[in-house]
Amino acid sequence: MPIDAAKAVAAEPRTGRISWTVKDVQLYHLGVGAGANPDKDSPATDPDELRYTLESRLHVLPSFATVAGAGSPGVISSLSMPGVDVDLAGVLHGGQTLEIHRPLPAEGTATVTDRITAVYDKGNAAVLVMRTEVTDAAGPLWTSDAHIFVRGEGGWGGDRGPSTRPEPPIGEPDRIAERPVRPDQALLYRLCGDHNPLHADPEFAERAGFERPILHGLCTYGITLKAVVDTLLGGDVTRIRSYRTRFAAVVYPGETLRVRMWRQEGAVRVAVSAVERGDMPVLAGTVVRHT
Repeated sequence: MPIDAAKAVAAEPRTGRISWTVKDVQLYHLGVGAGANPDKDSPATDPDELRYTLESRLHVLPSFATVAGAGSPGVISSLSMPGVDVDLAGVLHGGQTLEIHRPLPAEGTATVTDRITAVYDKGNAAVLVMRTEVTDAAGPLWTSDAHIFVRGEGGWGGDRGPSTRPEPPIGEPDRIAERPVRPDQALLYRLCGDHNPLHADPEFAERAGFERPILHGLCTYGITLKAVVDTLLGGDVTRIRSYRTRFAAVVYPGETLRVRMWRQEGAVRVAVSAVERGDMPVLAGTVVRHT
């Protein structure tokens, strides 16, 4: 069996050092759509976008944590952990959680520790849970869990894992925002470090079962968080405490994301769909907790 669940979970954590610069943060922000002007009739940059793109006033969107230093470590590096030997073409990002312990600096160096905390048997697939903990000289910065879906690797009779999902929000959303995804968005976003050919190579995408290259799930993740921050949190990235989602379907570059938001006490519930495919849900169970 390509995945040895017991061996993967028992493996020693892998520890290393990561660093990032202001330029890395700016590139990530551009990769999730920063700098775009919602007024299509105006060629000028929206002044509010300068908090994501201008170094003299740079604020760091917390989802930058998913690419800081190494670029999506939870997805790619989990495939080289002990007990894991799978075909990259069968791998999809199934979900992501992120807990922010304090605001992310615009540049820094930190210690990162990765380990697989669980392997679930879904019958026709396996799910790896890769936990990443990041700490700098001042203490913990963030903790994230990447849920990695590996098609064709289940069926050994293991634990199926938790099956409870939050009930969808009730009533009309408080706000709706639409965010166009550029045709070259995946090519730009992959410069943040996730070089999976699924997001660039048409032949590889076809072998993986898709009509063309797909957008990185974590790009959709970042676009969505930015929409919440800009729309309901006054652009204040420091208010974010945690963010979780499940990737319900792929997004193709060139599509439009419809982001529906419901306010709750200390949180925003979010649903994201692809407009051009009949409002198909692409993110589900999405919750942004904030102060």
